[in-house]
Amino acid sequence: MTTRVLVLAGGLSHERDVSLRSGRRVAEALRDVGLEVDERDVDASLLPWLRDHRPDCVVPLLHGETGEDGALREILELVDVPYVGAGPAASRVAFDKPVAKVVAARAGLHTPASVTLPAETFRELGAAAVMEALVHAVGLPLVVKPAKGGSALGFSVVRTAEALPGAMVDAYAYGDTALVERFVEGDEVAVPVVDTGDGPRALPAVGIQPDGGVYDYSARYTAGSTEFVVPAKLDDDLAAECARVALVAHEALGLRHLSRSDLMIDANGRVWFLDVNVAPGLTETSTVPLSVTAAGLDLGDLVADLVRAAIVRSTL
Repeated sequence: MTTRVLVLAGGLSHERDVSLRSGRRVAEALRDVGLEVDERDVDASLLPWLRDHRPDCVVPLLHGETGEDGALREILELVDVPYVGAGPAASRVAFDKPVAKVVAARAGLHTPASVTLPAETFRELGAAAVMEALVHAVGLPLVVKPAKGGSALGFSVVRTAEALPGAMVDAYAYGDTALVERFVEGDEVAVPVVDTGDGPRALPAVGIQPDGGVYDYSARYTAGSTEFVVPAKLDDDLAAECARVALVAHEALGLRHLSRSDLMIDANGRVWFLDVNVAPGLTETSTVPLSVTAAGLDLGDLVADLVRAAIVRSTL
């Protein structure tokens, strides 16, 4: 009997377009390996559809808050439909970057010093005074980004105190809390972790070299604006350390099936954990498919294996 899969993509987050592109690619890849695939957005018709057409498994590919804060996964568990990916609690923790950083640090990983600032606190204490304290405590250059969210929306690298106000405004446009973090100069890599039922394993690290020097939204999703080197040009020891860090983050945060850790390697060869994504992009310009190919795997076969692992898990 053919496995019936529902790919969920779209949603109402700022990352809707990226999600739709991920969904189309994965749906095509799964059909290519013989699975029966439906594609749906998330709206009021979803639950009746799940009741009437009950798929064998759901692949949630909604990015941003709609798909990664755990709520959708909680609903899928409520209606007892197997799905690929981390559970609700783990998703909530990983999606909250400041909380994920704490978990990573407790697991022994290096993560840049940071301050978490709700917009209300920022205003009440006086923006100018708060920014002066930030520059003094965190130092320049620094990174400002929304505490929740992905695709580098609202992300800025701040190299001068004069650029900080605009960066704070940009971050607050995508959420009510900003994470201000010390910027690590070095090489950025992305390391996917997959688990098809025999334990998590890291796939090859992807080196990220954006034309403008900053891996922002445009650099991520504009074809040709970033050079990806896969496997990343790392010596064996450093490649093994990047894999270890991604695996530790995956396990410490209680993730399953698929994650992607974003890391920085400084001039001294120290690997810094930045954040982790529980629903990483799977578009034509995303890092995970590049790593999958470098590992000698087929995207459709891999996702099909993740689907089977999710179905098996649901029967335990």
